[in-house]
Amino acid sequence: MTGPIPAGWAPYLQSVLRIVAAFSFTTHGTQKLFAIPVAAPREPVELVSLAGLAGVLEVFGGLLLLVGLFTRPVAFLLSGQMAVAYFLSHAPAGFWPILNRGELAMLYCFIWLYLAAAGSGPWSLDALRRRAGARP
Repeated sequence: MTGPIPAGWAPYLQSVLRIVAAFSFTTHGTQKLFAIPVAAPREPVELVSLAGLAGVLEVFGGLLLLVGLFTRPVAFLLSGQMAVAYFLSHAPAGFWPILNRGELAMLYCFIWLYLAAAGSGPWSLDALRRRAGARP
């Protein structure tokens, strides 16, 4: 053990990161598409709009990441979505993410980019599919 958390835990914590981030990400989409959960009642966004497309990607992409299915391509797509969201919605308001309210888009962008490269971890449908395919 070289630190406070054993190195052998890393793949499992990768799965935990994916699950927790995907759950949180999915709620951003449900807010857009279904107005749930919201602090005050409001109407859902128009489905045929940029916000509607973002909501669809967030709900369905988030659910796929939550269960760890097709993680690498979905995470890559969502990383791009978050980069576009950052540069269209946040960057015009200023350089610093803390000031332009873009920290979450930036953070999701890089979490999804990491998962696109690293994969879903052992607690995922992708891992289950790999194990099932390895059987004789």
